[in-house]
Amino acid sequence: MAKAGAQVVIVQTNGLFVNQRSTILRQGLAAGLPTIFDDRSAVDAGGFISYGVDQAEGSRHAAAFVDKILKGAKPGDLPIEFSTKIEMVINLKTARALGLTVPPTLLARADEVIE
Repeated sequence: MAKAGAQVVIVQTNGLFVNQRSTILRQGLAAGLPTIFDDRSAVDAGGFISYGVDQAEGSRHAAAFVDKILKGAKPGDLPIEFSTKIEMVINLKTARALGLTVPPTLLARADEVIE
């Protein structure tokens, strides 16, 4: 991708990319390409930045639905809910390794900054 002129790698969460995440991270770093994900766990593993649904909040909502169903609620009667909390996580260690300077305004908007 770097040879073709890519300046960044944007990775969506799906089975293929999750299974190959360490390879994507390693090759992205070796090529000097920042990696952007929609899942914070990739940033914890060395990705540059993530912007997406707060997975912990989603898990809590799922648990609440399971609880209601186990207590007798009919799944078809439960309302559809969408996550409302979106989070941005930035990995400054990865930014430094890539030679990137993250603007203070972006750091201020981040929900979490990994040093």
